[in-house]
Amino acid sequence: MAKLLADRQVLDAAVELFTDHPFEEVSLDLVAAQAGVSKRTILRRFGSKEALFGESLQRAVDEMIRHREAAPVGDSAGAVANVVGQYERWGRNRLRLLAQEDRIPVIAEWVQGGREWHWRWVERVFAPLLAGLRGPARQRRVAALVALTDVYTWKLLRLDLGLSRTETERTLVDLIQLLEGDL
Repeated sequence: MAKLLADRQVLDAAVELFTDHPFEEVSLDLVAAQAGVSKRTILRRFGSKEALFGESLQRAVDEMIRHREAAPVGDSAGAVANVVGQYERWGRNRLRLLAQEDRIPVIAEWVQGGREWHWRWVERVFAPLLAGLRGPARQRRVAALVALTDVYTWKLLRLDLGLSRTETERTLVDLIQLLEGDL
């Protein structure tokens, strides 16, 4: 029981630190101090910083996937509320990872997996908007929906332009409805 609690504390600390700081700035000493355990405990349990990063990121990804899987299929407003809600919780983490993908191979792998997962999510959740489309027309529609529901679009609307969460969601729904009218 104590081992599980310590693991949870370490993973919680690692997720927070890897979210708030570049990979290079997060040391095992820092994680240990924040988790209230020794560096040796972390090394014994996780083996390396890279392994700890992978396990902590997997934990965060599992939470994100559970959240995103709850998005209603065929309900654009519901899907947008779902993805914006996820970005409200995890957007800064995603942006931090994206900013490091060109320097750190392990992050590049995770980011690419996230891109592929997001594409499949869009195809599933927005399936009614894709019905009847084939080839390049379908590819363009999926690409447009991926772009509209991407973390960078959330960042632009929410962080850069200062829209409220409600205004961000309305803007995205309006843009998706323009696609719907194109059917």
